[in-house]
Amino acid sequence: MWKLQCTLLLLALIALSHAATTKNKPSRRPVEDDAQLSDECPELDGFFADAEQCDKYYQCVNGVITEKLCPDGMVFNDYSTEYEKCDLPFNIDCSSRPKLQTPQPTENCPRKHGYFAHEQRNICDKFYYCVDGKFNMIVCPNGLVYNENAGICSWPDEAKRKGCTSEEVFQFECPKVNESQAATHPRYADPEDCQFFYVCINGDTPRRNGCKLGQVFDDVGKKCDWARNVPECADWYKGRLTEQQLKDLENPPTPKPKATKVSKRRQRPRPQPAEEELEK
Repeated sequence: MWKLQCTLLLLALIALSHAATTKNKPSRRPVEDDAQLSDECPELDGFFADAEQCDKYYQCVNGVITEKLCPDGMVFNDYSTEYEKCDLPFNIDCSSRPKLQTPQPTENCPRKHGYFAHEQRNICDKFYYCVDGKFNMIVCPNGLVYNENAGICSWPDEAKRKGCTSEEVFQFECPKVNESQAATHPRYADPEDCQFFYVCINGDTPRRNGCKLGQVFDDVGKKCDWARNVPECADWYKGRLTEQQLKDLENPPTPKPKATKVSKRRQRPRPQPAEEELEK
């Protein structure tokens, strides 16, 4: 019995000692996270993309946040928090934050800034470059179409635009060939233009190419040659180029060397010896 009383007394003393220690120990304030300390800034300083809207971003200066918006048609480039940069949409992946500000369209410009396809679906080689709502029309080189995903001119099979497929643009369909021929990307003459021909990529996707001025495509030899050497196209350039122009293209005249200019410098008169030196 005596041992039990001693044990209970010892436990009571330990409990009292722990309570006193806890009471006198200063309470610790919970540590706030970075977002609370910086008023929703991920870091104290920098530029940060919005989580949902691709053309919205935030500037943080010493933890103070300011909401910003790119010019209409441009989106925020979040490659580095140290730089404030708005970029064209085809340079940035906006799939995770697809929202955009309300468009501010003008003539031929769906938005104030950017590159935009022609409004007519079947016009594939023309597009608009818009700056502050003012447009300039750009025409792609022959055989190429505007690629909306890259903002450049490219082959129709690379652009993959509706109404602008290779067959629709060129009105040409590659003849069916076996696998061995397809691997060599066979060539075919353009039935309407002797200077041009089609290369069928993998045997089924046409791309239009052309010979240089003065030459035509030889469908027998499958190469470009001077018009006079291809009977079916010998007269192709008549009315377009003179005989002399064709000869000059085939055998360009040797350029005359430019005369070298020699600078004429005034010769300074030699200093005459003094009279005393002459007497010596």
